[in-house]
Amino acid sequence: MNEIIASVNRYGALFLSGTISTLTLSFLTVLFGVIFGTMFAMMKLSKKKILNVPANIYIEIIRGTPIFLQLVLIYFGLPQIGVRFPNIDGFAFFPECMSALIALVMNSTAYVAEIIRAGITSIDKGQTEAARSLGMPENMAMKLIILPQAYKNILPALCNEFVTIIKETAIVSVVGYQDLMYAAQQVRIDTFKVFPPLLVAGAVYFVLTFTTSRLIAVLEKRWARSDA
Repeated sequence: MNEIIASVNRYGALFLSGTISTLTLSFLTVLFGVIFGTMFAMMKLSKKKILNVPANIYIEIIRGTPIFLQLVLIYFGLPQIGVRFPNIDGFAFFPECMSALIALVMNSTAYVAEIIRAGITSIDKGQTEAARSLGMPENMAMKLIILPQAYKNILPALCNEFVTIIKETAIVSVVGYQDLMYAAQQVRIDTFKVFPPLLVAGAVYFVLTFTTSRLIAVLEKRWARSDA
C-alpha cells in the first residue's frame, strides 16, 4: 500500500496526463464512431448492392479481427505503403495519436453501425409508411422521424460503448500513445516495480468505468420516467 501511495504522490501528474489522454481518445472514438457508424448502418440497410455489400464486408472484417491487429497494421503497415503521418512541432507523438485514433474509430464504427442498424429496424415500419403517405421523401423521413427515435432507443448501448472504449484504449500504449497505460509503463520502467503502477492504473480505469456506468444508469431511469 505504501508503494502505491508513493507512486501516486511522485507520478501523479503523469497519471493525470495519461487519464486525460485516455478520456480524450475515448470521447473522440465514440464521436466519430457514431458519425461513421450511422453512415455504415444506412449503407447496410440500403437495397443497393453497391452500398450494402461494401458495408457488410467492412463490418464483418473489422468485427472478425482483433483490434490489436488493426492497430499494428495501421501504425506499421501504412508507412510501408507510403502513408506517413507528419511529425508536428510541439506534438511529438502525432503519428502515434493518429494511428491510435484511426484504429479505434475503425473498430468502433463497425460495432456502432450494428447498434444503430438494430435501432433503426426496431422502429415500427408504420411510421415510415405514414411519413410517405404525407408526401415526405424517404431520406427526410429517416432524418426527421426514424433516426431520432432510433438514437433514443440505442442511447444506453452507445453509452456502454463509451465504457468499453475506455478499457480498450489501453492497447494503444503498444504504439507509444501516451495514455493511462503508457503512464503506468513509464513508472514501471523508472521504478523497476510492476505492481504499484499497474494497480494505480487499474484503479483509475475502474473509477472511470464505474462512474460512467452509474451515470448511464441514472440517465436510463430518467428516460424511462419521461417515456412513462
